[in-house]
Amino acid sequence: MLEMRWNNDRLKAATSPGARAEHSRGTGWRLSIPAGPAGRYRVAQLDDYGGLRRQSFPWEEPFQLSLRARASARVVPGTWGFGLWNDPFGMGILARAGGARLPALPNAAWFFFASADNQLSLRDDLPGSGALAATFRSRRWPTALLALGAPALVLLAIPAAARYLRCLARRFVRQDAAALQLDPTEWHEYSLEWRAGAVGFQVDGEIVFESGIAPLGPLGLVIWIDNQYAAFPADGRLRYGTLASQEETWIEVEECPNQMGTPGA
Repeated sequence: MLEMRWNNDRLKAATSPGARAEHSRGTGWRLSIPAGPAGRYRVAQLDDYGGLRRQSFPWEEPFQLSLRARASARVVPGTWGFGLWNDPFGMGILARAGGARLPALPNAAWFFFASADNQLSLRDDLPGSGALAATFRSRRWPTALLALGAPALVLLAIPAAARYLRCLARRFVRQDAAALQLDPTEWHEYSLEWRAGAVGFQVDGEIVFESGIAPLGPLGLVIWIDNQYAAFPADGRLRYGTLASQEETWIEVEECPNQMGTPGA
């Protein structure tokens, strides 16, 4: 096991105009986005995969992440969280030089906090917003093959067709999630352990979720706050966009002494 620290050279900040990623409390960070209207994306993010090709992301299992975190409000308009993913969309405001990638199916294991405008579950029996511990596991399909299915995306504008595509997507994207009962404005210690075939989540030393749906690596570490929402509920009415905020919103994260990981080749 190799120890991963906040000052690891891989961990870089990326922000939209007016957002900030600042060192705080020694080994910690404060990520903040300003107040503003809907219609403009605002984000502050730390990650260790900017500029890398997806197959060169640094982390494989076994991996353990532990950190302390708190947020400015119980509900932040948009999303925030931390954990591992394969950056499946791969483009946009945070694409660094050489870092734009073609889309891929999602692989992730993370603590995810989403306001009620979000509905980020393909399964009706899993929570899609709120405070979540969640995993995604998808096949590694060639991007060229995924591109062949792109014309079908126009069917998402038709609710009946979108409902069918949502059901179909479950065959290719497996997911698992559990709702967390906590006050995110208070400091909590979060721990994620990614093992072969399983992911375990703990909050304040207590096991809160164990999943047998583990992502496929390699993955990158991401810590973020933004004002984005996306919803693909059972009625098939796809919605996405950005939310207004009346005041600055922020998260603070700090290193825990036992934060460990094993980097990929």
